[in-house]
Amino acid sequence: MKILSRISLLIALILPTLASAADKPNLIYILLDDAGYGDLSCYGQSKFQTPQIDRLASEGMKFTQHYSGSTVCAPTRCVLMTGVHTGHSFVRGNREVKPEGQAPMPADLVTIPRLLKQAGYATGAFGKWGLGAPRSESDPAEHFDLFYGYNCQREAHNYYPDHLWKNHDRIELDGKTYAHDPIMEEALQFVRDQKDGPFFVYLPVTIPHAAMHVPESYSKPFRKLFPEFEGVIGKYAGPPVDNPVAAFAGMMTKLDEDIGRLLALLKELNIDDNTLVMLSSDNGPHQEGGHKPDFFDSNGPLKGHKRDLYEGGIRAPLLARWPGKIEAGSVSDLISAHWDMLPTFCELAGVAVPKNIDGISLVATLEGRSQDQKTHDSLYWEFYEGGGKRAVRFGDWKAVQLNLGQKGMEGPIELYDLSQDLGEESNVADGHPDLVAKARELMNAAHTPSPLWEFKGAAPKKAKAKAKAKAKN
Repeated sequence: MKILSRISLLIALILPTLASAADKPNLIYILLDDAGYGDLSCYGQSKFQTPQIDRLASEGMKFTQHYSGSTVCAPTRCVLMTGVHTGHSFVRGNREVKPEGQAPMPADLVTIPRLLKQAGYATGAFGKWGLGAPRSESDPAEHFDLFYGYNCQREAHNYYPDHLWKNHDRIELDGKTYAHDPIMEEALQFVRDQKDGPFFVYLPVTIPHAAMHVPESYSKPFRKLFPEFEGVIGKYAGPPVDNPVAAFAGMMTKLDEDIGRLLALLKELNIDDNTLVMLSSDNGPHQEGGHKPDFFDSNGPLKGHKRDLYEGGIRAPLLARWPGKIEAGSVSDLISAHWDMLPTFCELAGVAVPKNIDGISLVATLEGRSQDQKTHDSLYWEFYEGGGKRAVRFGDWKAVQLNLGQKGMEGPIELYDLSQDLGEESNVADGHPDLVAKARELMNAAHTPSPLWEFKGAAPKKAKAKAKAKAKN
């Protein structure tokens, strides 16, 4: 009897643990590369359609005021992985390592996959890393159980590379393989292998970043739709592209099909109802490789592109689908950002949220409990290219400060009322000195100096010309 009692007690202790593990949702986070706020048909794109991605909206929730971590690749990915905005994140810009990779993060930096592993999650990343060179202290294999894809964001400029990485192993390719395809196959296989869950899939695809490469079968239908761009050659990395406009639409179509394959697999494996799928983009639309974002209205009603801190450079789509948990066809205007993903996933996984992060959990909003949702007092970005710039959003107000390298942090600040001026066309700073002062205060409080990141920049072109003329005289 004593033995039976002990066995019963042991079962009683184990069963709740097993049950709680079974209750943890699988998590899939898809990050598009340089897709603008208007590049999905559910956000207004009309030149091509994204019906499978749109399912995430029609069967889940669409966020209308979501923001990327930064306005270029590496800092956005660091913000996403760590839950810390660029005012004090370790990576605040693109810092290259030769011959391959980007400057690494510290070896002990806490990231989403490391936290989820504590809760028993299998973790896999498939696509582009950009946060540590191969075999460095922040090689993606140091964070995820399985990584497959491009370690280096420069290498990812070409969709026909000679190699990819699988953890620490260099996988040789023939230079003719469209790299997105084996990356997607590895991601789908990981889902199959981990179907008993829980698992976390981070899918930072390279589409639609330049170059505008896509198999001909996907661009051909759009060549007929956009014949005015025949003979226009897009050059970036790898082979040049005839009619890059058609190629861009083809890239988005191919990506959309693959999202459909992923959703079909979740259904096939009978894990659809226990899987949260989220999709966003790393920054605003690019203008490289022959891509014409104005033709596609890629930034929708917003001003600016990639490398800008106006809305078009940092406002991003966010879609979330979780059948039975998220109300189908729901829309949220919650002001949120990439740094909210870490606490969101931690709450869903039952993991303690690290201290000193900037994110808030979005679980209450996802579950339809908006009355319980915490909100941000402000959102902050800083960027070190183009003379240095920073921005803050607080309520409906958005402040942007440019030319920090030349004018310093006490330079002029632009102010926009997004509730009346979403396109940031009317700078109302002169009429609201109190709000400008508040914006400066918020910016200064959010910024932590770093020896690795200093605002530098040449004087504007007019000032350069004046200086040159003065030197001649």
